[in-house]
Amino acid sequence: MDYLPIFIAVTAAAVVIQAGILVALYLAVRQTSARMEALAAEVTTKVLPTAEIVHSMLVEYRPLLQNIVTNVSDSSTKVRAQIERLDATVADAIDRTRLQVIRADELLHRTLDRVENTTNLVHKTVVSPVRQLAGLVQGITSGVEFFIGAKRRRRNGAGVAQDEMFI
Repeated sequence: MDYLPIFIAVTAAAVVIQAGILVALYLAVRQTSARMEALAAEVTTKVLPTAEIVHSMLVEYRPLLQNIVTNVSDSSTKVRAQIERLDATVADAIDRTRLQVIRADELLHRTLDRVENTTNLVHKTVVSPVRQLAGLVQGITSGVEFFIGAKRRRRNGAGVAQDEMFI
């Protein structure tokens, strides 16, 4: 059997199918290409003018923006320096206040100790002798009253033994 015509027919069919596929690919690429060109034209008409405006604004405002950035940088440096000075001042004030509080506390303790010592001294030198003197005066007064009372009783004639025993 002669297979050559069959192979030629199969090959011819394969070539026709490939040609159809290539034509379909060509049409699909052409359609996609047309869409891409339309999209590119739309981007060109809409985005590029905006980009040009932004570019012109950047070129126009660049010196102003640089000036603003420079001013902000200088200001932040100055603020940082002032804050450091303020921190040092506050720390110094806190240290001085702490020392003054310690000194005031020591002064208060010394004063209270002196007041206590003075109170003890006054008690020993004034209050105790005054109490002793008051006791002595009271004793003398009681003795004098007893003797005066005894003379009165003798004058009245009758002495009460119970009163004498009570004293």
